[in-house]
Amino acid sequence: MTFQVHPDFHIQKLKIGRERSPLVVIDNLVADADQLVEQAASNVFADVPGYFPGIRAKVPPTYQDFVIEHLRNILAECFGVSASTLHFTNCHYSLVTTPGDKLVLFQRIPHIDSLFTFELAFMHYLFKSDLGGTAFYRHRSSGFEYVDLARNAEYCRLISAELGGADSPPPGYIDADTPLFEQISSQEGRFNRLVVYRRNSLHSSNLARSFVPDPNPRTGRLSINGFLK
Repeated sequence: MTFQVHPDFHIQKLKIGRERSPLVVIDNLVADADQLVEQAASNVFADVPGYFPGIRAKVPPTYQDFVIEHLRNILAECFGVSASTLHFTNCHYSLVTTPGDKLVLFQRIPHIDSLFTFELAFMHYLFKSDLGGTAFYRHRSSGFEYVDLARNAEYCRLISAELGGADSPPPGYIDADTPLFEQISSQEGRFNRLVVYRRNSLHSSNLARSFVPDPNPRTGRLSINGFLK
């Protein structure tokens, strides 16, 4: 499977929140995103360890090659990473299949994927219905919009106490401000849109309370998730 850049490729280079973390939003990434959906539909999805609320499957290696070839210089410029050594550490199709009332406590709040500033994550949305995007948050009591090694101990101390208190989040996906977190940016989940951010930014899928999981890759909340460093 080979990929070409979409003729209407469009990029936004943003800074979000008080801490001005970089965020890259690319619309119309690949010329034929439907082939990714069809490839996913023919793939085998399975549960994976961790807190992702759904199932995952392998992505063609040629997709990873495409991302590195066409985005390395953009990501180096926006995030201060090395273009020459940028590489994937993980990449997979993801399909959200867990109902909101079945989420464990840590799935109901924003999260980070790493404590390291120069590690990146992206979401490539492959659904055409209104199934939510990705939102970014500020932890109210600390003011943190990202959590690195220097902040980790304090953040863990605060959030552990808060999750055991009166403001502990009820069952369901987070999709707006809460007593513990303030939403600082929200990117709509548009078909063939790619959103790239630092892995240590506090973030979460932005799913409405009315979200109904669908295990069909052609109609469910399908995306490609990648980690880069």
